[in-house]
Amino acid sequence: MAMMKIKKGDLVKVIAGKDKDKEGKVLSVNRKNHTVLVEGINMATKHTKPSMTNQQGGIVHQEAPLDISNVMYLHKGKATRIGFKMDGDKKVRFAKSTGEIID
Repeated sequence: MAMMKIKKGDLVKVIAGKDKDKEGKVLSVNRKNHTVLVEGINMATKHTKPSMTNQQGGIVHQEAPLDISNVMYLHKGKATRIGFKMDGDKKVRFAKSTGEIID
C-alpha cells in the first residue's frame, strides 16, 4: 500500500476537476480507495426517504470523495508537495518547497 501523505485535518487545494483552485479542510481519508473528503468541496445531492431517524426525508447536500491525486497540501497559503524524512528516530512530513517540517 502506498504511503498516504495527506492526513485528516490538513488544509488542501484542489488541483483538478470541477472544483479546481478551491481550498478546504480534509474531513476524512480513505486509504483503501485512495480518496479524501474535503469540507465544502465536490458537493453531491442525495435524496433521502423518510425513516424512523429522519422523519421528514428530503434532499441532503453532502461532500463526495475526491481522488487523493486531485488535491495538494497547502503550506503557508501555497500548494506544495510533501516528503518524508527522519528527525532523530521519528519519521516526519516536510514541505518540499521550503524544507520545513509539517508535523
